[in-house]
Amino acid sequence: MALKKPYSSDNSRQSDIVSLKDGITALLRAYRLQGKLNEVTVVASWEKVMGKAVAMKTQQVYVSNSKLFVRLSSAPLKHELFMAKTRVLENLNAEVGEDIIKEVVFL
Repeated sequence: MALKKPYSSDNSRQSDIVSLKDGITALLRAYRLQGKLNEVTVVASWEKVMGKAVAMKTQQVYVSNSKLFVRLSSAPLKHELFMAKTRVLENLNAEVGEDIIKEVVFL
């Protein structure tokens, strides 16, 4: 008498397999965390997008209501970035791949 295998040899389990990327995306969508994750990504990529010199004069970066708030320790740098606000906004959104930030406020 032959023993029956616990799993059938057809690929019944293959239909349940989801890639890790798809699983995480579904999880973020289910818990509505994608927007918050994108905001955190914008804050984390501030130094990469703006460069080390700007990051050294940055005291605080945070997102609230689709606005990026940046506190700087240098008034001349603040003025220069204010004049290039549109370009800063475009570069940050390009880094994330979505239009997360609608406005940049320099403090």
